[in-house]
Amino acid sequence: MNPMFQRLGLIIGQSALESLEAARVLVFGVGGVGSWAAEALIRSGIGCIGIVDSDAVCITNINRQTQAVFGNIGKPKVTALKDRLLGINPSCSVEAFETVFSKENVGIFGIEKADYVIDAIDSLSFKLDLIETAFHAGVPLFSSMGMAQKLDPTKLQVADIWDTHGCPLARLVRQGLRKRGFDGSFTVVFSPERLPLHREITAMCGNERCFCSVKNEMDWCASKKVINGSAVTVTASAGMILASLVVNAIVDHEKAVENVL
Repeated sequence: MNPMFQRLGLIIGQSALESLEAARVLVFGVGGVGSWAAEALIRSGIGCIGIVDSDAVCITNINRQTQAVFGNIGKPKVTALKDRLLGINPSCSVEAFETVFSKENVGIFGIEKADYVIDAIDSLSFKLDLIETAFHAGVPLFSSMGMAQKLDPTKLQVADIWDTHGCPLARLVRQGLRKRGFDGSFTVVFSPERLPLHREITAMCGNERCFCSVKNEMDWCASKKVINGSAVTVTASAGMILASLVVNAIVDHEKAVENVL
C-alpha cells in the first residue's frame, strides 16, 4: 500500500484503493470549484486526471483557487495546477489541456475513455455541450452549478439537475437542456443562497492595474458587465463534494463487485 493513502485505505480497503488508482477522471474548468476537486481527487489516490481550462492565473483568483499563488500570476491555470498536483503525488498521471471544451475539439480529451467527468465550467453553452457529450458517451458526470454570490457552504446541496431550486445557473441549464431535447439525468452540486453585490467594490481586472494581462491583451473579464463575488469556503466545499461523489462512486462499485464475488 502506498503510504500516502494509508489513512484512506483504512476506510475503504486495498481493492478500492487499487480501483481509485486505475481510474481516469476529467475535470473541466479548474477555477474556484474545479481546482479543489482536482486536488481532492489526487489526494484520494486517483491515478490519472485530465484538467481542462484556457485561462491564466489572475491576482483575483488568489482568494479561491488552489493553484493561485502570487508567483503563479500570469501562468496558465492548468500548468500551475499540474505542477501542484504532481507535487502532491509524483506517480500520478496528469494531462493538462490549455483550452476550452467545445464541440470542435471534443475529440482531444478522450471523454469516452474516462471513468468520470467533473463539470466546473462557467460558460453555459460549453457546459450544455459537455453534459450532452458525456451523457451520450455513457460516462458518469457530476456538475457544479453557480457558486458565486454565496457565503455559507452549509447550504450546498446534492441533487438531480431536475430537482434543483433557487440557483439561477441551474435554471438556465434546465432550460437549455429542454430546448435541446435532453431528458437524461445527472447529479449536481448547487446552493439556493443568493447574496447581493456590494457595488461600491470595483473589480481590478480589465484595467491598467490588472496583473494577469498576458501579451498586452485584457483578461476575459474586461468585457463582462457584472463580475460576481465568490468565497473559497463555498467554492472549495463544492469542489470537495464533487470529488467525493467520484470517490464514493468508485468505492461503492468496488463493494458491489466484491459482494457479487
